[in-house]
Amino acid sequence: QLQLVESGGGLVQPGGSLRLSCAASGFTLDSYSIAWFRRAPGNERPGGIACIGANEGSTYIASSVKGRFTISRDKAKNTVDLQMNSLKPEDTAVYYCAARSGSVCAVPEYDYWGQGTQVTVSS
Repeated sequence: QLQLVESGGGLVQPGGSLRLSCAASGFTLDSYSIAWFRRAPGNERPGGIACIGANEGSTYIASSVKGRFTISRDKAKNTVDLQMNSLKPEDTAVYYCAARSGSVCAVPEYDYWGQGTQVTVSS
């Protein structure tokens, strides 16, 4: 079974940057659509913020983070990374990566999920 592990979370000041990575063992992430979701404090369900389609598929960035966040694949490392710049306190959340088969990524249904990594933006 595909297992995903997120890394790179932490505490950062407003305006700072973090880079999250989503890694998998035993599977090539390039053949899966990968998305980043986040669950903010007080929210029951995570919301999608960025995704990248399988096999050089298209990317999607939510309007709330467009211009600040980018998603990319590192094929050498077999990761999908989320570069987060100009972070705001409202970006504070648990961030999850998720994977699904198929090239369409901008859908809410994902089959495999990581455990999440905490991002806290605070001065």
